[in-house]
Amino acid sequence: MIHEDPRAYLLGLEGMALLRAFTGEFGRDFVEARIAEIRRVLADEALADAAVEVDRVDAVTGYRLWSATYDRPNSAFDLDEPVVREIVDALPVGVALDAACGTGRYAEFLARRGHRVIGVDGSPDMLARARTRVPRGEFLLGDLHRLPVAGARFDLVVCGLALTHVPALEPVLAEFARVLRPGGHLVLADVHPERVAQGAVPPVRGADGRPGRLSGYRHPIGDYLRAALAVGLRVRRCEEPLVPADDRPVPAARTGAIGPVGPWELWPWSLAALVPEAARAVNAGAPALVIWHFEAGEP
Repeated sequence: MIHEDPRAYLLGLEGMALLRAFTGEFGRDFVEARIAEIRRVLADEALADAAVEVDRVDAVTGYRLWSATYDRPNSAFDLDEPVVREIVDALPVGVALDAACGTGRYAEFLARRGHRVIGVDGSPDMLARARTRVPRGEFLLGDLHRLPVAGARFDLVVCGLALTHVPALEPVLAEFARVLRPGGHLVLADVHPERVAQGAVPPVRGADGRPGRLSGYRHPIGDYLRAALAVGLRVRRCEEPLVPADDRPVPAARTGAIGPVGPWELWPWSLAALVPEAARAVNAGAPALVIWHFEAGEP
């Protein structure tokens, strides 16, 4: 069970913003404004009663619940797809595995480029949508730790926004290395560990309406490297797309109550909007995703 208190999130943002000020990014006025805003957060009685008890939901259950709406507009898709497509477009056409394929958004562009595509996912509901989306693909029910495919079969493995749901990277990267042919390529996109630490974990509602969060794990950048190098994968490229800049006018300073927290499904984003100057300071120049391109070594 997770106790999500909006005050904890708001005070966390304020604290991160103040740390950036402490190291010289912002001046006295910014610091005083943050401290005044912290006092408002602590004095707001409505916030004190707004905490939500949230279930931890495993990935299979979570993606079953999320499958019907997964393909709605998602800012993460806008950030990972251009980089992943650029990497893939420079590679030869061959046999490609879309690991944790979801509804087939990667599988679709791989098939259009001419790859023979096999997708693996742990959610039957997601796979049903992928089969409809990519009729020429082959889609299998399976786990990232035990991929239901032969070794040394693939020229390319892609995996998008899935590894934050596994507790350890080593066994999954070992599976990716096992199924790659010598000289094959692995392209991973994942939520950046800084964003995971800030609560960028998908929300879902259970069948009974109870709020839940998919299981999320913060993997430091070095963990990806150590897991990949240990199984003979070489780094070809690493990108860290930034959180999109907020170019809206700076809101005027407010007094009084912080304001309504918004529906739980929009947390933490609706919460960040309650302290926009602090949120903007935290997000400025911050990475949203990490994208890796690895190549399998020759035997």
